[in-house]
This record gives sequence, C-alpha cells and structure tokens, in this order.
Amino acid sequence: MRYSFLKQIALGSAAALVVLATIAVAADKPSQGYLTPGEFNVTTILEPAPRKGDPRYDADRKIFRTTRPLLKTPRGALATSDVDNSQPALMRDFSCAVGVSLTPQNAPALLHLASRAIADTIGQTGIAKDFYKRARPFHMDKGPVCESKEELGKSFDYPSGHTTRGWTWAFVLTELAPDRAQSILNRARAYGESRFICGAHNESAVEAGMASASATMAVVRTKPAYKADLEAARTELSALRAAPQTLRPSKCDVEEQLISQRVMPTL
Repeated sequence: MRYSFLKQIALGSAAALVVLATIAVAADKPSQGYLTPGEFNVTTILEPAPRKGDPRYDADRKIFRTTRPLLKTPRGALATSDVDNSQPALMRDFSCAVGVSLTPQNAPALLHLASRAIADTIGQTGIAKDFYKRARPFHMDKGPVCESKEELGKSFDYPSGHTTRGWTWAFVLTELAPDRAQSILNRARAYGESRFICGAHNESAVEAGMASASATMAVVRTKPAYKADLEAARTELSALRAAPQTLRPSKCDVEEQLISQRVMPTL
C-alpha cells in the first residue's frame, strides 16, 4: 500500500513537471500574429535610419560615448537585467508596473495575447532592420557594452527589437489595466532606454522601436481576433489583481527610483 501511495506521488510530480515544461516552452514558442503577410509595412512610416551628415547620426554617437559610464551603476545593472527579452522575463519586468507578479503560469491568456501581438510587431521591426541595415553603435565608436558584441553583430541596429517588445507589452497592458497606465508606460520608456545604456543600440533605434511597435499595434488593435483575446486577458488579469492570494512583486520602490533617473545626456 505504501508503495502504491509513493507511486501515485511520483506520477503526480512527473505530470506536474510535464505541465510546467509545456508552459515554459509555450512561453517562448513563436506565435502566429494577428496580421496577414504583406498587410502592413512599417518601413513606409518610420523615419529613415540616420546616416553620416544627419544631425541624428552625430547625436547617436555622442549618446553612446556619454552613457558608457552608466554601465557601472545600478541603472546599468537594470539595463543588463533587461537584456533577457523572453516572454517570462518581460512579464517579470512589467510586474511592478501592473502591481502583481505576472508569470506564464498565472496569466496564460495575457501571455497568449502579448505573444501574438509581438509576432506582428517584431516581424515589422525585423523587416525594417533588414531594410536599413544600420550598424550597431560599437561598430562606430569604442566602448563597453553589456552583451556579447559577437551575438549583437548578427543583427542590425535600427529599429531596436527589445524596445519593440517592451512597448508592445506596454500597449497591451495599458488596455487591460488603464489605471496603471502611467507606471506601465514609464517602465516601457525605461526598458527602451536600457538598450542605449547597454550600448547595444543607438538612441535613434530605440525611438524607432517605439514607433514601430506603436504603428503596428494601431493595425493589430483593429482585428477581431485581437479583440477577442484581449477580453479573455482582461478577465484573467482583473481576477488576478483582485485575488488576495496573488503574489505582489518586491523592491518596486528601488525599480521606480532607477527608471525615474534621467539618462539622456544634454546634447
């Protein structure tokens, strides 16, 4: 009888591990977006990437050089933490802004919604990257960065993909929790700034990442499938926020102090 009991526990634990593994894989599995191929082209909307002789080009170089010392500060540590742009990491990064700890396990409908939206926004940013083919800032000026330069060099600078992902999450979350819009949008702004603090992107690429996400989401929001998924996520998040047992993120006051810092140099 004891053997049977232990066997049941083992089988239950194994099943739980399978479920958790499935959620973890699904959290980063590429999703099908809401837009059809060729329906939208963000390159007709974005400003062209800066080139030599453009004042934005000179400003980008100055910002890169001026912000290198930030890597050795707590704000630089936050920027380094923001490098992980997986869906579970983004849920964690926006938890303080929303006021509850978001995970793939407790908010699967939200994860599904954001993943599909990101498939569209990051797809458009990828098209723009390949169209402009702008080099990363460390290819023009020497200076430390918070990621592998070899890995970063495998893709182009403009627009920033991390920024696109961050702002996509922000646009989704502000629709679901409008009372937290200020905090959510501030976190998205800081998430983008982390990219030029890291030295991974030029500042203009961060601006373009926000613009790319914003323009693409304007079209995504018109889709009936998006609206349906939005309502499912709204119900889920409302219940999560209202439940007394829902975990709340910690050290949010520290994060708030960091993201409120002015990091743009005076040009």
